[in-house]
Amino acid sequence: MSVLPGWVPRSIRWRLALLYSALFVVAGALLLGFVYVLAAHSASGSRTISSVEGPGLPGAGSAPAAPATISAVAEIMRRDQLHDLLVEAAVALAVMALASLALGWLMAGRVLSPLRAMTATARRISADNLHERLAVPGPDDELKAMADTFDDVLARLEGAFEAQRQFVANASHELRTPLTLQQTVVDVTLDDPEASEQALRAALLRVRAAGQEQERLIDALLTLARSQQGLERREFVDLTAIVRERLPDSGCRVVARLEPAPVLGDPQLIERLVVNLTENAVRHNLPAGQDGWVSVWTGLDPTGRPALRIENSGPPIPPDQAAGLFQPFRRLGPARIGRHDGSGLGMSIVAAVCAAHGGRVRARTRPAGGLVVEVVLPSAGAPGSAGSARLPVAV
Repeated sequence: MSVLPGWVPRSIRWRLALLYSALFVVAGALLLGFVYVLAAHSASGSRTISSVEGPGLPGAGSAPAAPATISAVAEIMRRDQLHDLLVEAAVALAVMALASLALGWLMAGRVLSPLRAMTATARRISADNLHERLAVPGPDDELKAMADTFDDVLARLEGAFEAQRQFVANASHELRTPLTLQQTVVDVTLDDPEASEQALRAALLRVRAAGQEQERLIDALLTLARSQQGLERREFVDLTAIVRERLPDSGCRVVARLEPAPVLGDPQLIERLVVNLTENAVRHNLPAGQDGWVSVWTGLDPTGRPALRIENSGPPIPPDQAAGLFQPFRRLGPARIGRHDGSGLGMSIVAAVCAAHGGRVRARTRPAGGLVVEVVLPSAGAPGSAGSARLPVAV
C-alpha cells in the first residue's frame, strides 16, 4: 500500500487541479523563454543606428554623436526593454497560473462528477439491494466502461447471493424432512404405552433409516463444498479402472465399452463423479420389467482428452430442462423419481468436480427417453493414450 507524502493533497480533484496548473506553468515558461530568446537575438540589434534622441542626449542642432556612443546607448535601451519584457511576462505567467489552478479545479470537478455519482450509488448498494445498478449514461468512455464492468460484477454477485439463498433454503428443507420424520416416529411410539417390542424395533429402524438419509445428505453437501474449493492435489487416475469397479449391478442391462482414459486429478472426487453418474443412470430409468438399459463408455474425445459418457433409457425429458439438472436439489418431477429419490445433489456434485478439474460436463436428452451425460477431464499425458478410442457419436 502506497502512502502519499504529507504535502500532497489526498483529494484527487486537488491533485488533478495542481497537475493541470503545473503543466500550464511549465508550458507557459517554455513559451516565454522561447520568446525571450528570440527577442534577445532579433535582427534589430544588428541594424545600423545613425542617431539616438532622449533626455540628456544630444538633440537636434547638436553635433552628431559618435557611432560608439550611439551603439552603447542602443544596447542599454535594448537591455531595459528585455528586462521589462521578462518582468511583465513573469507577472502574466503568475496571474495565468492562478487562473489555470481555478480552471483546473473546475474542470477536475466536472471530470470527476460521474465518479462521485458512482461512488454514492455503490455505497448504497448492499447485500439487500444488489439489484441496483450504476447505469451511468453518456458516451462509451473509460468511466462508462468502468461503471459497466462494476454493473457486471454486481449482476454476478446478485446471482451468487440468490443461488446461495436458494441453496440454503433447499438444504434446510432436505435436512428438515428426515428430522420431522424422526420426531413423528418417536412421538407416535411414545404416545403408545402398550407398544410391543416389535413396534419399538420398527420405530427404531425407521429412525435409523432417517438418520442414514441425513448422513448421506451431509456427506453430499461436504463433497459439493470440497469440489467447489478447487483441488488440493493432482495425480494420475485411471478413469477406466474406476468406471469398471463402479459399473451398476442392478437389474438394468449394462453395455460397457471401456478404453484407456488417463486423467490428472483428485482420485476421490473423480470416483464420486463416476458413482453419482452411474447411480443416477440406474435410479432414473425405466421401471423393472420394461427392459431398461445403461450404456457406459470411456476413451478420448476428438481433442485427445479423457472422456466419460453414460446414457440410459428412461422416461422422456423436455430438452430445455436438461441443463437444470446440474442445479442443487433440482428434480424434474415424478417421472424421474423412482424408488429412491436421492438428495438432489448428485448432478451438481458432478458439475462442481468437473469445474474443479478444469473439465466440462454436458447433458442432453434422448428423443426416445432417457439422458446422455458426457464428461471431459484433463489428460494425464500417459504414454500410449493417443491410441485410445475416440469419442463415438451417441445414438
